[in-house]
Amino acid sequence: MNTQIDYDLTPDQWETLKALRVPASGLSTLNLSVLEQLVALHLAAMSDNLPVITPAGRRTLIRGSSRLWDVAA
Repeated sequence: MNTQIDYDLTPDQWETLKALRVPASGLSTLNLSVLEQLVALHLAAMSDNLPVITPAGRRTLIRGSSRLWDVAA
């Protein structure tokens, strides 16, 4: 059974999720409330007091990338 979930993320959530792809890249600029939202959705997690993208977050980012193209156009 395929239980993939599509998330309707805000632009801030997308940007934070994209920023988590690169470890320790711009962590000081992350919006903590948005990060908490992503953790609650299981798209991000805390590891050794650092935010990391989860496998579910990576899948969401890949599936949602086509929607991001429309925003950039």
